[in-house]
Amino acid sequence: MRTGVRSSPYWPVVSHPQLGRVLPGLVVSALGDGMSLVAVTWLALQLAPEAHGGTWVAVAVAAYSLPSAAGGVLLGRFLRGRGGAQLAGWNAVLRAAGLGAIAVTAAFGGLSLGLYVTLLAVSSLLATWGSAGQYTLIAELLPAEHHLPANAVMTTIRNVATVAGPPLAGLLIGWTDAATVIAVDAASFAVLAVTYRLAVPATPSPAVSPSASSAPGFAALRADRTLLGLLALSFAFFLLFGPFYVAMPVHVATDLHASATVLGVFYTAFGAGALLGGLAAGYLSRWSLWPTTIGIVVAFGAAMLPLGLGAPTPLAAASFALAGAIWAPYMATSMALFQRTTPAAELPSVLAANGSVLVLAVPLGTMLGGPLVGALGARPTLLACAVGTVALGVVAAGLRMLRR
Repeated sequence: MRTGVRSSPYWPVVSHPQLGRVLPGLVVSALGDGMSLVAVTWLALQLAPEAHGGTWVAVAVAAYSLPSAAGGVLLGRFLRGRGGAQLAGWNAVLRAAGLGAIAVTAAFGGLSLGLYVTLLAVSSLLATWGSAGQYTLIAELLPAEHHLPANAVMTTIRNVATVAGPPLAGLLIGWTDAATVIAVDAASFAVLAVTYRLAVPATPSPAVSPSASSAPGFAALRADRTLLGLLALSFAFFLLFGPFYVAMPVHVATDLHASATVLGVFYTAFGAGALLGGLAAGYLSRWSLWPTTIGIVVAFGAAMLPLGLGAPTPLAAASFALAGAIWAPYMATSMALFQRTTPAAELPSVLAANGSVLVLAVPLGTMLGGPLVGALGARPTLLACAVGTVALGVVAAGLRMLRR
């Protein structure tokens, strides 16, 4: 039994003397963030006038994610050259401070909508740098053959938190209120910040010229056609997924004439598939990364086709679960490509630039989903996105073959 555990591709990750101490903090923080998926929107509903609740929910969700794109662009001059643990730790500190301020202000009855959205935006400014720090830390501590399993561990932690966090948040909101759940999320980020500080020794940062570009990561991406192509592939992949968030509820309600319970079954199936796919990703280390990454795009689009073709609900739910399993390894493989091809000194800036662009893709796709559903209908929109995703992967494969 022990031999089987030690032969797992995940053993070098979880047994690493530093990463092994960071992982519990990541689990706690991810669970808190999974809970905030519900709490952020629920608190917005409580604060907003009833007639404008939907608008303020959208604003709150955007404020909790989109400012990270600005942070990735504008803060490069100040954060370039920092170590992975330092970047991830600073993001955790800012998240804890911003979310904690929301909870304290709400406890004293002084939380307005404007202040709420502002504090959410401030708390998210370093999110892309925090994510870049996590993957940079992996590259700093582990050899290249262990990057993919370590990336898969990060994906799996997030998937577990996405499944477990929302129902736990619902229970806590029922017992207390949404502001208390946000306070719990703030505490989880504080735990993560302390974990990074204690688990990973501080290292001196390389000197950076005051005249250095404020966006060195973008300059590096522009200079490397391979990385630029990977960014374009990821952006288009996530953009094509965005309309599903609009089309799926409409499809269930109008095409299937089903209840919200059926929609929940679809999302649960996707989450369960993603959890299994994330666990399997670590075993792909011996596969060639580029063909695997492109193959994920093609296979994901193919798995989504039954939804657009009007398959019976059980078959459609099964295909949605399969799509989740295929989707999950994408971030692990794409991050491994960055880790293997980017010089260590440039990796945090490049990953932050990559994150600043990708954080816009799904929201933009979701915004486009409204007009698409209105013009085509829900099921044709699902079909168009699935076919478009398959075509994207085929084109990427063709371009890759031509370059080789």
